[in-house]
Amino acid sequence: MKVRVRRVSKEDVPVTITTEFIKLESFLKLANAAQSGGMAKNFIQNGEVSVNGELCQMRGKKLYDGDLVRFDGVTYVVKHAD
Repeated sequence: MKVRVRRVSKEDVPVTITTEFIKLESFLKLANAAQSGGMAKNFIQNGEVSVNGELCQMRGKKLYDGDLVRFDGVTYVVKHAD
């Protein structure tokens, strides 16, 4: 039996990127929300991830500075390193 522990954060968690955009699957790995690309792919395809308040099942979705990603009770904010 697998047990998933859900983290709940009252504050948005900033995740800094150094490129113009990042793909959703890679972002989940960068934010340490998923341990591997395969896990990130499954979370996205199972409808467990939303981007800017809308369910997103496209693992290649491009995320830009200011985008909000919600997964597993935590909201992550994409921040571009200036």
